[in-house]
Formats: sequence, C-alpha cells, structure tokens
Amino acid sequence: MQQLINKIAGIAAIAVLAACNGAKKMPAADVVRPVVVTEKVVFDTDDPAIWINPADPAASLIVGTDKETNGGIYAFDLNGRIVRKVVGLQRPNNIDIAYGFLLAGKPVDIAVVTERETNKLRFFSLPDLTPLDNNIGIDVFAGEKQRDPMGVAFYTRPSDKATFVIAGRKTGPAEGYLWQYQLVDDKGRVALKKVREFGRYSGLKEIESIAVDNELGYVYYSDERYGVHKYIADPAANNNNELGVFGTTGFKSDHEGISIYKTGPATGYILVSNQQSNSFMIYPREGSKTNPHQHDLIAEVPVLANESDGSDVTSFSLNDKFPKGVFVAMSNGRVFHYYDWRDIAKRAGLE
Repeated sequence: MQQLINKIAGIAAIAVLAACNGAKKMPAADVVRPVVVTEKVVFDTDDPAIWINPADPAASLIVGTDKETNGGIYAFDLNGRIVRKVVGLQRPNNIDIAYGFLLAGKPVDIAVVTERETNKLRFFSLPDLTPLDNNIGIDVFAGEKQRDPMGVAFYTRPSDKATFVIAGRKTGPAEGYLWQYQLVDDKGRVALKKVREFGRYSGLKEIESIAVDNELGYVYYSDERYGVHKYIADPAANNNNELGVFGTTGFKSDHEGISIYKTGPATGYILVSNQQSNSFMIYPREGSKTNPHQHDLIAEVPVLANESDGSDVTSFSLNDKFPKGVFVAMSNGRVFHYYDWRDIAKRAGLE
C-alpha cells in the first residue's frame, strides 16, 4: 500500500514540475518582451505618440497621457525616464503629433490631446510642451448632446502641408461620428475650422483609437467590438464613403490602439491592439494583391503589455536599442512599454 502511495505521489510531483516548467517556458517562447519600461505616471497611462528629433534621433521622445482628472502629458526619453510633463489636465485621453505646422511664420511640431471633461482639444509645442491654445484648449463637437472627446489624430496633406485634426468621442450618432477640423494660425496660436463630419459607428461600445496614414491618405479607427473602419483622410476629396472594414474576427473583445509601421512609400503593417488578449493583430498596410482596402490578418503577436489601450510605432532608426524602429504600447501598471521592432517582426514571421 505504501509503495502505491509513493508511486502516486511521485507521478503527481512530476506533473507539477512539468506544469511549472511549462509555465516558465511559455512567456519566453511566445510573448514579446519590452526592451524598456517607462517610469510610472500618477494615475493611468492611456495613449503614446513618438516624436522624432530630426537633429538627433537618439534624443527623440515618447509622449503619453495620464488619464484622470488632474492628469497630464508626460515626455519620456528612450530609456523610459520622465524628462518633462504638463499636469492638471482634466482627463486627457489620446495624443498625436504633427510636424512643421506654420505658426507666426515658423514651423512648429505640435502635440494634440483630447481633454474629455472640458470637451476640448489641447495643443502643445514639441519638445518643450508649451501650450499653443492660450492654455485653455479649443471646444470640439460644439452644439452636440454627446461630446466627451476621446480619440484624436493629425492628418497633414502632402500636396500643400495643410494640417487637420480628426476627433472621436465616447458615443455618438451612427453616421458622422468623427469630426474633422483644419488647423489655422491665429496670431501665433492654434485655432480650428471645422471642415466635415464623417464615419460610421456600430453602437456596440465606443470609438477611441484613430490613426492616419499621411502618405497614402487614409484614416483608420477602431469601432470597439466591431472592427476597424477605413476612410479617405482628405476632406477636399469630397468622399465620405467607407472604403472598407477589417479586423471583424479574432478579437477577444475590444479593438483598441492602431499604429502603422512603414517599410516603403506604400508598404508596411497596420497593428491593432486585441486588448483583452494582450496581443496585437498585424495587417498589410497595402491591402491585398487585388484590393488595397482588403486587409487580411498576417499574424497575432502576444506582448507583455497588459490590456493595451494605445500604441505608436516608427520604422525610423533611433539608436542601438531600436535600429529598425520602436513600437510603444500602453500597459496597465501606469507605464508604457518600448519594444524593439525586430522582436515584433521575428515573432510575426515578417523577417
């Protein structure tokens, strides 16, 4: 009897050991780990954007939001250290960057942030984060019953360098969910001129993440629990028709952060956060061979970032850590993760 007990105990011990060893091996084999994890913000990280320093790429910054009442914008260096911040914003949500907008005749790099509790967009110069909106912001969705701005993205038109901002909101109508504004110079300060309403909404949850491909002229936005919509970004095209929807399958729940990695003038990858799966879905930027608006899944890449809301990516060589670019993702724990693009590409089989 004792021999039988010992044998059962031995089998159980082997099973437990195998399970433990398996648990240790899975992350190393399957999950892409960040090269850098930033210092923590005060409340809750939400969305990052990458500012590339043209004079010294190694001095580039990651700017990100801390989403809460009296939250803020944080600028991190490429080692994840906080080097600059603006606090006291009323629930800043998403952030994006435009380069070389002319203010008082001088080109200025600009960060735009949605401030949900005031129903405004806030504008700051880069890299110093000086306010460009009289430090009070600019109203959006004026006259609407449902405002509460969340998602935001810049579009710079290649032909004349006109700069636009596209804003989304917590909830809204089935048609015309997004509003687009043109940036204008008001005596050295940013002002906005509304140019159109566009975009379908499923009504399932909300629309937060918006991304624009300046070179190809497309805007993408995540309709959570439905898919990713694609439209023409240029209001002068007079085309408010939806070009396509993708990512309608394979997501555990919410569709979140969108970022675009460019490998050429018209090639690359679109990455979309599969938030509750802690992974990113990768699609071809150029579409299929027969349809530029058909984006079929290439790969799903699990990452260590937890419940990622927002992301950004660049293929620009920044330093020895990120020679092929950096992929930045928000993670629970009040931090942002920096991933070496080579690790993402290897796990996705893109090499």
